Amino acid sequence: MIRFTRVLSGAALAGLMAITSVPAMAQAPAADTMAAIRARGQLICSTSPSTVGFSLPDSQGVWRGLDVDYCRAVATAIFGDPNRVRIVPSSTQQRFTMLQSGEIDMLSRTTTWTLTREASLGLVFAGINVYDGQGFMVHRESGVTSAKQLDGATVCVQPGTTTELNMTDFFRTSNLRFTPVVIENVEEIRSAFINKRCDAYTSDASSLASFAAAQGTNANRFLLLPEIISKEPLGPVIRKGDWRFFDVVRWVHFALVTAEELGITQANIGNFANSTNPEIQRFMGQTGDLGQMLGLERDWAPRIIRAVGNFGEIWERNMTPIGFPRSINNLWTKGGLQYAPPMR
Repeated sequence: MIRFTRVLSGAALAGLMAITSVPAMAQAPAADTMAAIRARGQLICSTSPSTVGFSLPDSQGVWRGLDVDYCRAVATAIFGDPNRVRIVPSSTQQRFTMLQSGEIDMLSRTTTWTLTREASLGLVFAGINVYDGQGFMVHRESGVTSAKQLDGATVCVQPGTTTELNMTDFFRTSNLRFTPVVIENVEEIRSAFINKRCDAYTSDASSLASFAAAQGTNANRFLLLPEIISKEPLGPVIRKGDWRFFDVVRWVHFALVTAEELGITQANIGNFANSTNPEIQRFMGQTGDLGQMLGLERDWAPRIIRAVGNFGEIWERNMTPIGFPRSINNLWTKGGLQYAPPMR
């Protein structure tokens, strides 16, 4: 059995007792978020501050990533302009309170859809743009190749997340001993892992892939273990009760998936202007008045594709470079789970 050095974080005990949600706020009458967004001329969307592939400023200070592209897609649906969005980074502890209070319009921040979050926080998930699962990463030199070998390990984890509870459940059901090293700031937790303050780092598999990709030539020092211990469906979140805005955010996601199903891309969308295919005609806004039903312009869907591409293009641009496989996030026609209801 591999022996690990035990390191007990001062926040470890508190981390074990932490719950994965914040108290539900008193429910006020639903605000008209769409009207507020239009009045200010800008969507306010919150993302993670530094997760490669999901949301991270580039060398020019421009935000890039899958979650950012979803913010831009919603802004494009509303205004016809992907730049009419303000990206506001948030911590895991801040994110729900910021949304509940109206400080932001929308949360697009590697956030897992759970019953507790939807039933008790006054929030609602508009869809699933990444089917993910929690994993473990170790230092390759440790020789560990399976999570079942982590008996006695110290494990870095963020508090106030589904990750913390999943980790505890996994070790208990596997009859393995562990010591959590609970650190709130994601950069600090990654630094702790790099500097071997903990033997393993647990998070969503996509987040671990993002972390490794950010290490550049040092990425090979770390190993993502094969076990996936949870379901982590990630997607955009808004305030519950504001169903007009909910419809827009949900159908923006479905439009991205539908475009990929139809073979419509950022580069070739102009070729579909005169299509006789009824489904494509509805997507392009030529028939069906779907935009009007959502309170949007007729060409809301094609202008999203012109701005950010289809779902597959967003994935290839952001997730493929960090080494996170498409796998179950492929289209249903290719054996994946991404499936859009009919746009009719």
